[in-house]
Amino acid sequence: MKSPPQTPSYSRRHTSRVESPDGVWVYWRCDGIDDVARVRDLSTGGLFIATASPKPVGTKARLDFLVQEGQIRVEGIVRHSEPGHGLGLKFTALTEQDSPHLAALLTRLRSLSRSPR
Repeated sequence: MKSPPQTPSYSRRHTSRVESPDGVWVYWRCDGIDDVARVRDLSTGGLFIATASPKPVGTKARLDFLVQEGQIRVEGIVRHSEPGHGLGLKFTALTEQDSPHLAALLTRLRSLSRSPR
């Protein structure tokens, strides 16, 4: 008996995300409120942060990464909200100086996800 054809799964995401360990955090400002949140996953185009502070889709935010790679400051916009879990943000601005640090962070996270724990 022939099995039915599988429908491919497509993602709207343009860049693949890498999960981050508990040690990656951002300091973020949104609607005049400052907070610190754990980064759940990250890509060159955006991230998902764990926060109990829901924000509406379209809300702008500024983020500063608290990582060993150096200063990484980005501006982003909320694209997805999961109440009680966190926010998915798309990056809208990243400086030329901070871009290599983001690339180095992604490289480190990818190597951590491949190594045995």
